[in-house]
Amino acid sequence: MDEAERVLARLRRIEGLRAGAPPSLLLAELRALVPEAERWARREGDARAKAAATKLREEAEGMR
Repeated sequence: MDEAERVLARLRRIEGLRAGAPPSLLLAELRALVPEAERWARREGDARAKAAATKLREEAEGMR
């Protein structure tokens, strides 16, 4: 599975958890998404993808 597939699979899991999962489980999935999104952004080499991954990391760090 490549980086894009990992990120998309994680996003599908997160979407499925939004309706009723314990917040701790949703938060764990969001935190796991961060490094996957960063790897994908680096591989793609796209400035917008890198900026989005950075924003995601900042937001996830604020969820403590």
